[in-house]
Amino acid sequence: MADRTVDGVGPARLQLVGDDTAHQAEIEMFEAMLDGWRAQQLSRNLSFGTINSAARVVRRFQDHAGSFPWRWTPAEMERWIAELRETHRRARSTVRSYESAVRSFLEYSCDPAYGWNRACLNRFGTHPTQICTRANLAVHSADYEGRPARRSLTRGECQDLFDAADARVVAVRANGRKGWVPAFRDATMLKVIYGWGLRRRELLMLEDHDFAANPHGAEFGRFGVCQVRWGKAAKGSEPRRRGVLTVMGWSVEVIGEWVDDVWPHAHGVGQHGLWPSERGPRVSEDRVNAAFAAAAADAGLASGLSPHCLRHSYVTHLIEDGFDALFVQQQVGYEHASTTAIYTSVSSDYRTRMLRAALDRAIGQAGGLKGPP
Repeated sequence: MADRTVDGVGPARLQLVGDDTAHQAEIEMFEAMLDGWRAQQLSRNLSFGTINSAARVVRRFQDHAGSFPWRWTPAEMERWIAELRETHRRARSTVRSYESAVRSFLEYSCDPAYGWNRACLNRFGTHPTQICTRANLAVHSADYEGRPARRSLTRGECQDLFDAADARVVAVRANGRKGWVPAFRDATMLKVIYGWGLRRRELLMLEDHDFAANPHGAEFGRFGVCQVRWGKAAKGSEPRRRGVLTVMGWSVEVIGEWVDDVWPHAHGVGQHGLWPSERGPRVSEDRVNAAFAAAAADAGLASGLSPHCLRHSYVTHLIEDGFDALFVQQQVGYEHASTTAIYTSVSSDYRTRMLRAALDRAIGQAGGLKGPP
């Protein structure tokens, strides 16, 4: 059978090739819809990672439902989400992102401007409908949806964690075993996360030229500023950049020892990533997680903690040391001040002022009372 084109089905012109069986026609229609949705998202300037991730979610739901968008029902969506939560134990934020992807795809598919409803109705006798509604969508009702076990570490716990990571390096070298460089790398990575308040991806993408001098902090030398080029993206945009000013003197010694004494012997020619693996230019997030888990276990820390707790600790400890909340917010790249407050137990300057005023009044009143004769 010759190739045929179905006109009027949006940005992607549907090509029906080969035997026009019912199932093949459905597959090709679905693929054409995904292609059109991809083009729409590209025109919105969303990042490739966001687009590809959303497409994987839609394909996953299609595989679970065993049918195509013009036959999807709300009940199928709800059964899928129930399985994700009960069987796979997906986090609430993950579930909400999956629902958002399917909803976005159907908003595109149901939009009359793209013609998919008409094309599906003509070919299959039915058309896509929006199955993600207020009745079955997860609501984002809390500022923080992370696991309760995740928290900031105390200063003592941070020190115990770093000591445990260093002890692993000492043990490897003392036993004459190979692998002390990866152990040294792992210990340094944990300290750098805390020293500059970084996310895991921000850490892993650092290169040797991402550190620079800060003219207003000459005491930190060439490590006065950490240029983060792979910050968390917002609304599907490209990674956001920010400069993190160095505030902890000891962190300069840590990164300086790695860059000057160890890293030159660990990376390959032409590779600039600061954390090379034994097989490639960069370690994975799993390696960071494993390094934290091993050091945390050796230090006797509670279970449920993760490397991200070091970032939370950075925020908490700077606030405790008297750094301005806006400065801390900009250091870690939070868009909203309320996010910083989650990890400091202080939601706003208003609450702080109210507490201080109330305490001052109570102390003043107590001072005016006469004691027993």
